[in-house]
Amino acid sequence: MKEFIAQLIAKPAGLKPEEVEKLLEIPPSPELGDFAFPCFSLSAKRKESPVQIATELALKLPKVSEVEKVEAKGPYVNIFMNKNIFAEKILEITEDFGKIQNNNEKVMIEFSQANTHKAFHIGHLRGTSIGESLARILEFSGKTVLRANYQGDIGMHVAKWIWGYQKYHSKEAIIQDGKWIASIYVDSVKKLSEHETFQKQVDEINRKLEEGKDKKLMELWKKTRELSLKEFEKIYKDLGTRFDYYFFESELEKRSKEIVKKLVKDKIAKLSEEATIINLEKYNLGVWVLLRSDGTVLYSSKDLTLAERKFKEIKIDKSIYVVGAAQRLHIMQLFKTLELMKFPQAKNCFYVPVSEVRLPTGKMSSRTGDNIVYEDFRKEILDYSSQEIEKRYPQINKEEKDSRALAISIAAIKFSMLKQDLDKTIVFDKKSALNFEGDTGPYLLYSYARASSILRKAKYKQTKKTNSKIKSLQIQETNLIKEILKFPEALSQVEKHLSPPILANYSLQLAKTFNEFYHACPVLESEEKAFRLELVNKFRMVMARSLNLLGIQVLEEM
Repeated sequence: MKEFIAQLIAKPAGLKPEEVEKLLEIPPSPELGDFAFPCFSLSAKRKESPVQIATELALKLPKVSEVEKVEAKGPYVNIFMNKNIFAEKILEITEDFGKIQNNNEKVMIEFSQANTHKAFHIGHLRGTSIGESLARILEFSGKTVLRANYQGDIGMHVAKWIWGYQKYHSKEAIIQDGKWIASIYVDSVKKLSEHETFQKQVDEINRKLEEGKDKKLMELWKKTRELSLKEFEKIYKDLGTRFDYYFFESELEKRSKEIVKKLVKDKIAKLSEEATIINLEKYNLGVWVLLRSDGTVLYSSKDLTLAERKFKEIKIDKSIYVVGAAQRLHIMQLFKTLELMKFPQAKNCFYVPVSEVRLPTGKMSSRTGDNIVYEDFRKEILDYSSQEIEKRYPQINKEEKDSRALAISIAAIKFSMLKQDLDKTIVFDKKSALNFEGDTGPYLLYSYARASSILRKAKYKQTKKTNSKIKSLQIQETNLIKEILKFPEALSQVEKHLSPPILANYSLQLAKTFNEFYHACPVLESEEKAFRLELVNKFRMVMARSLNLLGIQVLEEM
């Protein structure tokens, strides 16, 4: 319909249809029409008032049966569509509604990046949820998407863990337990803060890890690294996340030193107090350190190697970094250095900054242990979900209850992370996250389940061709139809801005609009039963797709 309106306006406005389509807006209120065309750009060209242009343009638009009326409102031309046209469009929707075909672009999305030997806490959930959702949306938009996880499995944090284990915990059995692994790291950091002289011992372990010749040390590293990675995989299974590529810092060190050496040779990098740096101050990006003074590799130089591997070996077209907003400077330094290196694909690297998740008491920290470990968080919300299900369905068997509780819990967790703007810090409050009313994942699941219930009671069966007759439409029906039809535009905006919260908030508005329809328009007892069942089914279809693209599993019954 947007394309149709663009064609209608193009000739009278003296523009190309694609130019009109970019300018068309959806008014904030139905009273202002279904589409609005702003005349500001025409005003600049014609040297006339946008109000005057809107008035003239509204009169020039050809009269067609698809358009109910056109009116000028200030600098806007507001267009009101024939409501039956909307209804007919709804009946045409299929499972592939909003899908784009034949897009051969190969995109790699790097996300999650939980470091071994540390806790996977709720802060990691945000980046993981955003990365997985973005991957699903771009796949649905026709791209070939490769999910990548770049994990710090070596470096100073690992050296601290090994030092702490050997010095204070060596009699403890090494076990696959995320909380236990995290506790060793927290204890090590605490001990080092109390005895700064111990740092030299940690530095020596870090050097030996990079060297890789101390057999006993390497065995301890490999064993504990493997346990950390297995623990993460359990979490990824919960979250419905998978990865096509796992990159590890330990695999990038040799090539990183070669790249740094060439950067020095090309006078892009230089030695400074025995460390190797790139001075990016003239770009307002400070100084980027590539190698420590003892020659050990920092993750800055490893990121250069990783970029090379992504584009040259895997041959991707675009690399998207879903990384914490606290790393913004580092990512900008990386992109600028790739540009200075004349790396051909530097312009094809994109950054999706993910702001922090904080506690009401302040910033979380893996160093101090002041965070909520995923398994504790999962258990708490899972217990709450189970209690709520038992209240509503006391007769339900344990297997079904556990299955529903997990789906509801993951929906609650993910949606709380996805609905906020990417650049907005989330202050995580347990009571809000566990609230099953309002702007939550469980509310979306409930809306979908309600639609499924209506269709079950009606013994509805979808057919390729419907005989539904459209008579008069209630405002709530029209609003729901229009909201459903906004789905492709929501996906387009996510792709344009690389922002899954756009889809999350669209899904929330869609659920609210459906529930308004449900309360105002009886379905099973209505003369319009056939059409309304079709409308409920189309809502259910689009909501299922939206939730899937957000990484949330639907439930037929709550």
